[in-house]
Amino acid sequence: MGKNKTMINTAIILAAGLGSRLQEKTKYKPKGFLELNGVSLIEKSINNLIYFGIQNIYIGTGYLSEVYNQFASNYSQIHCIYNAKYNITGSMYTLYNMNKYINSDFILLESDLLYEKKALEQILNHKQTDIILASDQTNSGDEIYIEADTNFNLINLSKKSNILKSIFGELVGISKISYEKYLQMNKCFEQESKNIDYEYIMVKTSPFYVYKIPNLIWCEIDDHNHLDRALKYVLPQIK
Repeated sequence: MGKNKTMINTAIILAAGLGSRLQEKTKYKPKGFLELNGVSLIEKSINNLIYFGIQNIYIGTGYLSEVYNQFASNYSQIHCIYNAKYNITGSMYTLYNMNKYINSDFILLESDLLYEKKALEQILNHKQTDIILASDQTNSGDEIYIEADTNFNLINLSKKSNILKSIFGELVGISKISYEKYLQMNKCFEQESKNIDYEYIMVKTSPFYVYKIPNLIWCEIDDHNHLDRALKYVLPQIK
């Protein structure tokens, strides 16, 4: 088992999205079930979480939720929480929708990530309680860039780099969130549009410490170009 000094034992995986840019590959399964050399992204993530002692894993489902329900039946650690409004809401609604089940600090992940274990190990063991994980720029397309202040606290983020005063790093899609911060995010979200994504609520409720891991091996898979890059470059480096 991996090192987890903070003893956080809860994780949330956001997995309600349509994955429409992957076209036929997500026609019958959500994008978390994209397979790389025979193992799905979600299975890799679950194995990583369990390796670090995470015992309560909540998956926020929506599109083709029954596929996640079937998958979860193989794990005592997994609980699926369905977002019935997945087709008209953003990722923050999926996170907000879990408020009856969450009562402690947690790790937050997106379902379409491929990443090395170091990402979880370092964020779990970092002394800061509210952290957004960042990497160097990947030039992979569709990146979300992060602007931070001199104390490495989040100022802003955007897919449009020109609207930021500086670029500190790139959003990975793995965060550590205290229960108090989660309550604050939920309260802020109640005043916002329901199709907003969680990272923009983070900007509104900062401070979030932006922790950048140099040379982190990771990628998200939102489209066919991302999938090709994952298979050719990212997966071989992780192996």
